[in-house]
Amino acid sequence: MTGREEMLRRVRDALKALPDDERTVTLGRHRRPNPELDPQARAELVDMFAERVKNDGAQVVRVSEDGIAEAVTEALTTQDIGSVVAPEGLPLDWLTAWAEADGHRVVADHPLVGDTPDAVVTGCAGAVVEPATVVLDGGPGQGRASMLAPGCHICVVRAAQVEPALPDVLDKLDSRRPITWFRGPSAAPDDELVPVPTGQGPRHLVIVIVE
Repeated sequence: MTGREEMLRRVRDALKALPDDERTVTLGRHRRPNPELDPQARAELVDMFAERVKNDGAQVVRVSEDGIAEAVTEALTTQDIGSVVAPEGLPLDWLTAWAEADGHRVVADHPLVGDTPDAVVTGCAGAVVEPATVVLDGGPGQGRASMLAPGCHICVVRAAQVEPALPDVLDKLDSRRPITWFRGPSAAPDDELVPVPTGQGPRHLVIVIVE
């Protein structure tokens, strides 16, 4: 089986329809074990990801854990954002400082919410170096694929979530959820990407890398 055939197989498995219930699906025993990278190799991988998403038109901010809220606040302020979608499970402190300012409004991620906010702030399920891609599977802090329409998307990516290639991330996804991946605003179409439910990508993408 070629590498591409293996990727196709994993995509099909990830999108396989499962019963619509509230059970938690454990995928650990089915995952292909990925070798742990030493700190230097991990840093090089993150550097490569940061450089490639910047080349695709994304803004990249690199912070420590305690710098996430400040980075999110600065990005929202710089873009003159008035309203933000906060997906269920997103840490509240990421938006607290920004929301305290007059005229700023946090909107819950709910299908009955009719207005379109200016921006969305999310975490992610993983990120890929080749091609430079961010992947969401609707888990905590990621929201619904349908709410990824705002012109500005601020996405928090932890260094440990960055993987070399798409199959490495697919092993970590929750296959019961709709999978969404997107690239930077100026990324060229990639024929090697397998079609899956995918966001069109924001006009302005800020990647906050947590190291």
